[in-house]
Amino acid sequence: MNIKQVNQNDKNEIEILLTIWESSVTATHNFLSKDNIEALIPAVKEGLLTIESLYGCYEQEIVGFIGVENEKVEMLFVAAETRGQGIGRKLFQYAIETLNGNYVDVNEQNEQGLGFYQRMGFHVFGRSELDDQGNAFPILHLKKSKTKECSNES
Repeated sequence: MNIKQVNQNDKNEIEILLTIWESSVTATHNFLSKDNIEALIPAVKEGLLTIESLYGCYEQEIVGFIGVENEKVEMLFVAAETRGQGIGRKLFQYAIETLNGNYVDVNEQNEQGLGFYQRMGFHVFGRSELDDQGNAFPILHLKKSKTKECSNES
């Protein structure tokens, strides 16, 4: 597996990423209906085309991807058939170490995602009642936990 920047001008790669996104969301976001998922596709496609940093994990083809903008992991999705193989962990570590990913949001109902981010050293610091599309799917805001607490106060 290697991680490299996705060519956002390659329509074929963007379509592969959309397929990965849909398989991943279907496998992990059981609180979303098929109609909810289909309604998100245009926003996801726009995000894939415009996000600042978009990287894929490649075997023979892309098996997962991560997008980061302004220190925030905006998207992390792994093809459903390759889940549990460390691809998400590898991509997330890459985002932290290389792309300065210090923040991430996760749907409150996505317990698997929340557990993953907490195991990766992130903690909840805020909550929003609505998602980015204004739907009643609460969002948890997480940030990277400090490994060492430093204080300048006496």
